[in-house]
Amino acid sequence: MLVLAIVARAEPLIAIFGPTGIGKTAVAIAIAERLREHGEDPVAISADALQVYRGLEILTGAASAEERERLEHRLLSFVPITETFSAGQFAALAHTEIDAALAEGRRPIVVGGTGLYLQAALTDLELRPPPPPGVRERIVAELEARGAGALHAALAERAPGAAEAVDPGDRTRIVRALELLEMGEEPAPVGDASRLWTADLRRPTVLCGLIMERERLYERIDARVDAMLAAGAEDEVRRADAAGASLTARKALGFGELLRGDPDAMKRRTRNYAKRQLTWMRRLEGATLLDAEADPAGRVLSLTLEEDS
Repeated sequence: MLVLAIVARAEPLIAIFGPTGIGKTAVAIAIAERLREHGEDPVAISADALQVYRGLEILTGAASAEERERLEHRLLSFVPITETFSAGQFAALAHTEIDAALAEGRRPIVVGGTGLYLQAALTDLELRPPPPPGVRERIVAELEARGAGALHAALAERAPGAAEAVDPGDRTRIVRALELLEMGEEPAPVGDASRLWTADLRRPTVLCGLIMERERLYERIDARVDAMLAAGAEDEVRRADAAGASLTARKALGFGELLRGDPDAMKRRTRNYAKRQLTWMRRLEGATLLDAEADPAGRVLSLTLEEDS
């Protein structure tokens, strides 16, 4: 009976989503500090597709050693840089970490910047099958040779509805859509919300999205890139490249740009990605949107305690 009481107290989960550079880690730490004032022992579970890689901590903005001292983070920096990694693999690990934390009476704080990984952590996600060996590599090689615009045009010829749902500059989704077509699967057409999010969550969850005035966010992103460069991000990328970084690791924002010595292109790509993240976040059914500069931690705590009572 005691274990059941503890588990009940550790729910609902807290899930924080927001665009890159908005300060999700800082908000998670602030929430944790307030939860400790209520006698809790929270733990953060990262839901980021690239922060899983060991050796890209600077480039991906993973929680620093000092931040991890203030709040334990799980599912960070544990995949070798040379390995591929998928949302399906992540889902199994995230469910295990969340369930284990709850069994210990700890409140999980899921911190996500990758929409698919957030969904994988919080739901029983129905994932499409991976491509056969060699298919992704061939499409990526064609992407590098011809450019994203040309492959988006090819996608539009084969599946107009799917192409309409994919930004012409979104290299990852263009590649995935073409993979699915080659596998005989239909990519999700525009307006297919079921591919983006489901409100059928595994556990009771307080889901919050962080927002900020767009120009202010873009200023923060540019400053963040400058800080990454000062901290050695370019050297980190070159080491990863020399070590044989996998195709999935190379999807990290700025990887290709810094290999080319073009930080301004990294800033542009990061701003565009943040714009897409904000668009996706506004489609989250059941999410509460919070101003990232107006004490979001306090609001999250209030929502959590309301659910507890």
